[in-house]
Amino acid sequence: MNAVIVTLSVIIVVCLILILLVATYNHFQDYIIRINEADENIDSVLRKRFDLLNKSIGIVKTNIESEEEVLEGIIKLRSKKLTNFELDRNLYNAINEFHVIKQKYPELQTNEEFIKIDINLMESESEIVGLRKYYNDIITDYNKLVKSCPSNIIALLKGYKAKDYFDGNNLDNEKGAIKL
Repeated sequence: MNAVIVTLSVIIVVCLILILLVATYNHFQDYIIRINEADENIDSVLRKRFDLLNKSIGIVKTNIESEEEVLEGIIKLRSKKLTNFELDRNLYNAINEFHVIKQKYPELQTNEEFIKIDINLMESESEIVGLRKYYNDIITDYNKLVKSCPSNIIALLKGYKAKDYFDGNNLDNEKGAIKL
């Protein structure tokens, strides 16, 4: 009778451990899916911003008479392969350059297409702020899962590592690089 109770107890403990492992693994998978989804949404808005700035180059060139190159940052980005982190920082600089041009050449503020681009850039700014926050919130929860026990055992076994926040300092990560 004692052997049966011990065997049954061992089976129950093993089953509980397996259930915990499967539940933890599924929890990781949920976060990975959400992170990828948030990353794709950020990528979409960044591409939209890039396209708007790229479109504005032609409008600026046809409406002002200047020999200087406009929005040089966007022109340089056309052939680069960048992560979303890098692209966001470069677009931020290009948008600042866009606003300088807008102030420097008031005749652009009467161009309907230029005004639409300006409005869309402002809308995309609030969109990207919300997406950054959502992404960073998911990363916080994911990183807690990677670093806390007992889920860190699954993370170690599956090779899951803590991820950088969207505004993180690690810009050397080639994973997720996009070519414009």
